[in-house]
Amino acid sequence: MASRTILIAGGAGGMGLATALRFAADGDCIVLADLPGQRLEKAGERVAQTGARVQTIPLDITVVEQCSQVVKDAAAFGNGIDVLINAAGVWLEGPSQDVEEQDWDHVLDVNLKGAFFLTAAAIPHMTNGGSSIINIASDAGLVGNKGAAVYCASKGGLVLLSKALALELAPRGIRVNAICPADVQTPMIEFQAATYGEGDPEGYKKRLLSHYPQASSARFIEAGEIAQFIHYLCQPGAAPITGAALPIDFGLTAGY
Repeated sequence: MASRTILIAGGAGGMGLATALRFAADGDCIVLADLPGQRLEKAGERVAQTGARVQTIPLDITVVEQCSQVVKDAAAFGNGIDVLINAAGVWLEGPSQDVEEQDWDHVLDVNLKGAFFLTAAAIPHMTNGGSSIINIASDAGLVGNKGAAVYCASKGGLVLLSKALALELAPRGIRVNAICPADVQTPMIEFQAATYGEGDPEGYKKRLLSHYPQASSARFIEAGEIAQFIHYLCQPGAAPITGAALPIDFGLTAGY
């Protein structure tokens, strides 16, 4: 396949960077958009080491004007956009009665609003026929997670947004899919465990794994496994797949 341009929002995070490296292995042009700082710079350096063309663009995904500008810069760098991956995300858990308005706004702005406005800005720059949009949702976008109502609302919204966009963009040959991972071994899971583990992060992670059907052999998903699946969904051989919400969860949601 000819080199394509891959724009990844949240590209410095665990799943975003793993996905960037997978596409870079094909020689694709990679654009990483994420919060400014050393993490984004180091992510760009790692992708550059593969020999792929890479651009890093600072992005606060909660600001619509920045979403539009990132898309313009990415399209100029790569002569259009072939794949958009919305990998930015934040986690919040706890009793709903304790949620502040700013907490709600932040989670919905990062997990849902930003994905919408990046997509809206990217559509005119995507090639008719063969382009893909991948939204990283969650198992919590398919089934309820106790104590994570705000997060579930954001990821459930992202799932239905993906389906609606798939129908809207199908005549142009642009495919839209949501992937719905369970717990992934990334810095986010470590943040969750440290923040909400009540002083016992390892116990927190063990409780998460206790819900998996694999019992004592349960493990977290690797970021590279997510990247491989995203890569597949963006290939010509996956052309029939659009409007799907695809669990990657060791069967965690299979019994619902």
